[in-house]
Amino acid sequence: MPVPDQALLAGLTVLDFTRVLAGPYCTRLLADLGARVIKVERPGEGDETRRGYVQVEDGRTDQATYFIRVNAGKESVAIDLSHPKGRAVVLDLARHADVAVENFVPGVVAKLGCDHPALSAVKPDLVYCSISGFGQTGPLRQQPAFAHIINAISGMMHLEQGADPAPRVAYIQAADVLAGSHAFGAIMAALWRRGHTGQGAYLDVSMLECLVAAEDITYGALMNGGVEYRGPRPGMIVHGIGGRYLALQTVGAPQLWARLAALMERPELADDPRFATPAGRRENWLELQALICAWVEKKFDSVDAAVSALTAARVPAVPVLSPLEVVAHPHLAERHGFPSIDHPTRRAVRVTATPFHVDGRPLAPRGAAPYRVGEHTRDVLTEVLGYSPERIEELRKLGAVETV
Repeated sequence: MPVPDQALLAGLTVLDFTRVLAGPYCTRLLADLGARVIKVERPGEGDETRRGYVQVEDGRTDQATYFIRVNAGKESVAIDLSHPKGRAVVLDLARHADVAVENFVPGVVAKLGCDHPALSAVKPDLVYCSISGFGQTGPLRQQPAFAHIINAISGMMHLEQGADPAPRVAYIQAADVLAGSHAFGAIMAALWRRGHTGQGAYLDVSMLECLVAAEDITYGALMNGGVEYRGPRPGMIVHGIGGRYLALQTVGAPQLWARLAALMERPELADDPRFATPAGRRENWLELQALICAWVEKKFDSVDAAVSALTAARVPAVPVLSPLEVVAHPHLAERHGFPSIDHPTRRAVRVTATPFHVDGRPLAPRGAAPYRVGEHTRDVLTEVLGYSPERIEELRKLGAVETV
């Protein structure tokens, strides 16, 4: 796979205290762009997601695809942050870092001696980013949070309930990925300012606020005299044909409804008082939906035939795919959406790609995920800090660091 001649973040060093998803997703983006990401893991156990689903190596419990995917291209340094000598190593690493990222519950990094005041004292121009469920301030700041918890308290679970008798668990961990993406953007902005002024930054990213910001209708309406806009949304259809499902959309652009009415050979519907305006179509959606679905059933004998006709008429439509179909899709194959990375026993493990291209080329992970906790401890302490083998061995014997 082609790689850029000069990675966008070549020469940048990131000190990564994150684990699970939100933080590691952010630092995976940085690593893919060429940053050297030094992942600080707990000796012994390491990142919780090492023990997740699915294990790629028989007989081990630390090689989950979850961990491998979001930690590709990073170096693992095992440091006991509760040990005074371990904290001293972290401060030495901070002196050589450009960015530090953590996603502990607020207050934890202060107890561990690696919070913003501690690290910026030794590296004043450090860009330090904290990701947490509720932010570093406010009455909920110390509440533990995962995507499911944030989905519930953000109002999204309520909006997605629709006609279901009770709220339901969402599948995608949207709050984590959104927080990681927003943290990535904020870090880039802070580095831009630092490049002009030499000033560091402290960034506070809240999963809750990221998920609320992603909602596009209800909050804007509620705060300005409107009412909530619950799902399922008018204008969007999922309909079964021959054992498969078609998804099509009639809202989002001014001419979509007129194009669909013409394709249905019912141009009069576009001028029907019930359906002529966006407000009218929202108010009479159940009736309009029934008309469209009846036409689909009568007109098409397969999802592929419906997609072909709707696409030719410039009406957005696709088949509903399973993940297995997505992985095998030629479009994502052409865009290198599922690159492979090296693995010591599996030879290769496929992961999801960073979702943007640079200079017309896809981004591939710049290396394997750390195979073992502390796999790179010796290399990093030697190359970055200039520690002697004797000093590293002393730290290992004291339990301040772990080596492989």
